Order: sequence, then structure tokens, then C-alpha cells
Amino acid sequence: MKRLQWPTWMPIDPYILLLLGTVGLAALLPARGAAADVASGASTAAIAFLFFLYGARLSTREALDGLKHWRLHVTVLACTFVVFPVLGLAARGLVPVFLTQPLYQGLLFLTLVPSTIQSSIAFTSIARGNVPAAICAGSFSSLVGIVVTPLLAAAVLGSSAGGFSADSLVQIVLQLLVPFLAGQVLRRWIGGFVARHKKVLGLVDRGSILLVVYTAFSEGMVQGIWHQVSPLRLGGLLVVEAVLLAVMLALTWYGAKALRFDRGDRIAIQFAGSKKSLASGLPMASVLFGAHASLAVLPLMLFHQMQLMVCAVIAKRRSKDPVEEAGEVTVPAPPAPSRTAVGTGSRSR
Repeated sequence: MKRLQWPTWMPIDPYILLLLGTVGLAALLPARGAAADVASGASTAAIAFLFFLYGARLSTREALDGLKHWRLHVTVLACTFVVFPVLGLAARGLVPVFLTQPLYQGLLFLTLVPSTIQSSIAFTSIARGNVPAAICAGSFSSLVGIVVTPLLAAAVLGSSAGGFSADSLVQIVLQLLVPFLAGQVLRRWIGGFVARHKKVLGLVDRGSILLVVYTAFSEGMVQGIWHQVSPLRLGGLLVVEAVLLAVMLALTWYGAKALRFDRGDRIAIQFAGSKKSLASGLPMASVLFGAHASLAVLPLMLFHQMQLMVCAVIAKRRSKDPVEEAGEVTVPAPPAPSRTAVGTGSRSR
């Protein structure tokens, strides 16, 4: 029997449809009472397991070798934790014309979270860029973000971030950093198993994010905060985020060229430096914003979907570029199908 496949002409990744469906399920059947407690505990465990898998997948040797390419990593970190937040602060002038204050707080939080890991790797690979650099850049950004994002949130969001405290930082470290380090420690024993079953474990990646999304949006429905957001405001938010993504894609590409990085490095910088992680942002928002986390992560969810679709198109275009090596021009191989481009990238947040 022939296996059903997602149509290659369909521009929307099926995982994005699953995310939207999860939001719809939370709107119709939100978790309440004991069910909400179970869902919250399960989502916390799922994200911890997700970061454990990240640690088990990352080769320690690759990480140490990546440190040698410090200029690239400093550039990605500067884009993620300096340029993005500056643009977020500049967007304050859009309140209240385009954005309400709560939506702006969510947009500002979006600019503070770290970069993605697997989707940066996937798109860099499709575009024939520097994949090892993308692996290290995404991993370093996620690790740095565990500490830097809460501190930046405390500095620029203040009391609106749920009252940031040292206890909040400890919770984030325990949920994200400790599992990652545990995966690194156990990698010598489980690394082969993880590599052999990466497709199956990819479902764990996706499922954990869907669970966290359902939990966050269920809590928002119970709290009744969705009455604060109108379709017009959502439209304004989408426009603002489209401009933000376009600016970051241009800055990372042409800025890396101005810094004299080669083509492979520029691709890694563009995909790692222009993206934001849903996997890291969701649990951080749950800790920092409490009951208002669902509204706070709405801009991040929308941006996440937008960046996957746009970067999939860019990666396909980059794959068609001729690559100059040793003075010769190499004609690229035929690009991967669009489903692979989008579907692979969506496995990472």
C-alpha cells in the first residue's frame, strides 16, 4: 500500500496546522482543575526530556571544535540577545496604534528568547551552509539563553514578567539546563540509540511542544484573557512581526557579508541569528508570566510559524546558488522537496 504524503505544493507545514489545531482544542476544551495540574506537570516533564535529548544529540567534540569559530558565535549571540532586544524596545512606539500593551510585552519577550537548534541546522543543511557551525551556534544560544533571557526579562519587562526572582532562574535552570547536561553526560551510552531512532524521537520533539502549547492556552482560556485580543490587533501584530523577521534576515545576511564571513558561515548566521525558539520560550514564559503566559507567548507562536515558512523558502533558494570552491564554480544538486524543507525545520524550536 502506498503511504500517504503531504502534497509538495502545499505551502503550510502540517506541524503548523497541528499547532493551530492545538490552540483550537484548548479554546474548546481547556484543561481545568485536576486535569490542568496533570497537563502542567506533563508539559514540564516533556520539555525537560526534550532538552535531555538535545544534550544527548550534541557531540561534545563538535561543541569544543565549534568554540574555535568564536567570531561566528559572537555574531549569532549579538543578533539574538542584542539586536533583537533593541528592535523590540524600539517597537514600544507602536503602542497603542498597532499593539496593545500586553501584546507588546509578548513581542518584547519574543525578542529576548534564544535561537533554535534543529531548525537552524536543517535549513543550513538544505542551503548547503556550514552545518557544524549551525549546530554549535544553536546549542550555545540555547544554553546562554537559559541565564540571559530571564535576566533580560527582568531588566526590560520588570514587574510585568510575573515578578522575576532568583527562584524563577533556578526553576528555568532545573527544567532546561540540568536535563541538557544530563544528556551530555549520558551521551556516550545513549548517543548511538538516539542517532538510530531520531525520526521516532522527532515525534517526541513535536509532541512536547504541542503539550506545552495546549497547557499554556488552556490556562489563558480559563483566565479569560483572550477577550483582550481583537482580530484587528492580531493583524497588526502579524504585520509588525513580518517586518521584524524581514529586518533580521537582512541584517544577518548582509551584516555577515560586511564582517567578511564566507557563504557557508553567512548561511549559518542567517538561520541561527534570525530565529527564536518556541521550545525554550514556552517554559520560560510559564515561569516568568504565570497565569498570563498564554498571552505572552502568542507573539512567539506566531513568529515561530512565520519564520519556519519564510526560512524554508530562503533555504530552497540558497540551495540553487553556485558555490565557489578553489576558484571553480560548482553547480548545486537539485534541491530537496519542499515538504522536506519545511517539515524537517519544524522539528526544532
